[in-house]
Amino acid sequence: MEKNRVEAFSDGVIAVAITIMVLELKPPTHANSLADLVELAPVFASYVLSFIYVGIYWNNHHHMFQSTRAVTGGILWANLHLLFWLSLFPFTTAWVSQNTQAAAPSAVYGFVLLMAAIAYHILQSMIIAQQGSKSLLAVAIGKDWKGKLSPAFYFAAIPLAFWKPWIADSIYAFVAFLWLVPDRRIERVVTNRPDE
Repeated sequence: MEKNRVEAFSDGVIAVAITIMVLELKPPTHANSLADLVELAPVFASYVLSFIYVGIYWNNHHHMFQSTRAVTGGILWANLHLLFWLSLFPFTTAWVSQNTQAAAPSAVYGFVLLMAAIAYHILQSMIIAQQGSKSLLAVAIGKDWKGKLSPAFYFAAIPLAFWKPWIADSIYAFVAFLWLVPDRRIERVVTNRPDE
């Protein structure tokens, strides 16, 4: 099966998620100065963090599928599993932004981040299983320390949200920062592959 439809559908879902998130940014009513925007700082910060996360997933998903030749039914379902968790980003972002420093929203936000990371790993593993251990993707990701470390951070942050939500939120931001630096592993391997 060709991968183009998977990529197009995934791009559409991710674009809708970003659109829904930005619609939660409501301007302050009856306000006409820049100082009035201060009350929106938590909402905007939540949006920026979630936008970065969605952007990271979109970027890495794009690179992963650049190295993928064909997809199977299992890969389709694994991709839908990932998109399910990404589609929850607008909900959790809105909940966190409306309840800053509340334990449950911060923990649920972390849970969705954890599940998205697990879903991405499952998708990546299924592609590698279908293409083989010497495939472009397998060679490119290598030991994948960031992919293994991120869920550990989320797993630690979720219970911390019930103690000090700001610590959990800081961990989520730190993991996003780890991934914000462009990951050129797959791009490098795809660019250097011999022409077929």
